[in-house]
Amino acid sequence: MLHLPVLRRGRPYRSLSVERLDDIATGEPVAEVSQANAGLIGRDLARVGETQRYLGKLPVEELLAICRAAAQQFSHGELPLGDDDTQTPEDYIRQLSSTTGMPQSLARTNMAKIHYVLHDLETVLAGLTRGLDLDILDPGYGWEGDRFVSFLRETDSLGVVLPSNSPGVHSLWIPAIALKVPLVLRPGSREPWTPYRICQALVAAGCPPQALGFYPYGHDGATRILLDSGRSMIFGDAKTVEPWIADDRVQIHGPGWSKIFLGQDQVPSWEDHLPTIVTSIASNGGRSCINASGLWVPVFGRELAEVVAERLAAIEARPLDDPAAEIAAFSDPRVAHAISEYIDAEIAKGGAEDLTALYRGPERVVEVAGCTFLLPTLVFCEDPDHPLVQAEFLFPFASVVEVPQEEMIERVGPSLVVSALTEDEAFIADLLDSPKIERLNLGAIPTSKVAWDQPHEGSLFDLLYRRRALQGPLLERAGRTAGASPAS
Repeated sequence: MLHLPVLRRGRPYRSLSVERLDDIATGEPVAEVSQANAGLIGRDLARVGETQRYLGKLPVEELLAICRAAAQQFSHGELPLGDDDTQTPEDYIRQLSSTTGMPQSLARTNMAKIHYVLHDLETVLAGLTRGLDLDILDPGYGWEGDRFVSFLRETDSLGVVLPSNSPGVHSLWIPAIALKVPLVLRPGSREPWTPYRICQALVAAGCPPQALGFYPYGHDGATRILLDSGRSMIFGDAKTVEPWIADDRVQIHGPGWSKIFLGQDQVPSWEDHLPTIVTSIASNGGRSCINASGLWVPVFGRELAEVVAERLAAIEARPLDDPAAEIAAFSDPRVAHAISEYIDAEIAKGGAEDLTALYRGPERVVEVAGCTFLLPTLVFCEDPDHPLVQAEFLFPFASVVEVPQEEMIERVGPSLVVSALTEDEAFIADLLDSPKIERLNLGAIPTSKVAWDQPHEGSLFDLLYRRRALQGPLLERAGRTAGASPAS
């Protein structure tokens, strides 16, 4: 059987404690995964300052070249998998799909996202750093135009507690390598494949293996990483991330509650926006925090909802190896049934209706090729305060509600992405002023479309570095080195 080891400072470590990963369709074992423990993680984190020096001595330019080479390795290379096995890209796609329920077609799409970030990391970092000359990070100071700037690295490691829902999220921690910060990764229980393969691709491309830690473990391991890493990222549902919200050392990636606003000025042409609306809800199988879970319209809500529901109802559950598959299966069928039962219970209380049921029939949970799926669901809610208006699930689900345009921003609540379909300048100005909206798309841009030169949910650079004041002879020395003159 395949075995995925712990990576301690990049070196494989086989633990006596293992967890088995099974194929969700057949129940057959796919791999066993060595489990770390809190003590082992703590011991390794105690040496993280030494680990950072392996990255710190390399210029940013060289680290960017390593990441570009890693992109090729990740997408095309045959890479080590444990002590004795190797993994081709096709192996990776099949293994990932078999244990997570992600269709192979969507796994390939997410693989391309990761390739892009590795290969074009300089573009990503330009967005995260607001165009900073990255060479300044080598000495920690330098001239940026006529300004002398200095940046202090805040941590010797980035701890990352990862999910199993979608491989694309792994692109968010990749920039840490070029920013000279070692990684301490706790993979999702069903999806160790992507972070492990990225680590192996980086090593094959010349990254110091000491900078890469991979620690499969349960809740205790996640807590130890979050407590002991100088800076961390956590992915999860509202319950998972809630204890860390007030900790400014931890960057939170929780539910998105992303939405589409249809402006009053666009009501006459709402049919033109159907592709944007459907894509926002259904892309990547509805598994991302940037998928729209709400469509807010000022009038004609039910009429619009029926048309969107008909389009979503045309999406079928297919075998995971079907090239046309668009939605993911649930690794635990009980979760799919529980979600469906919750939706039905809230609908039964009144004020909401599943309009997709008009076109696909009443069955929301289906089994195909041994896998359990939730079919896309669009609910029309009569009241903006209905519980389903703020619901978010790991499948294509959205609510439609009528809200007067002048009340949308007041009622919106925290939203990772809002795609505003409007040309109303006054409305746009109010949207730009709203602190509740993390990312704002103006025009026919799906909520699920990522601009890699823009921060996703907070800037990783701002998490890892802070600007500081620095005075003295270094200013003149830096000016001569850079061929610039200090400002008078």
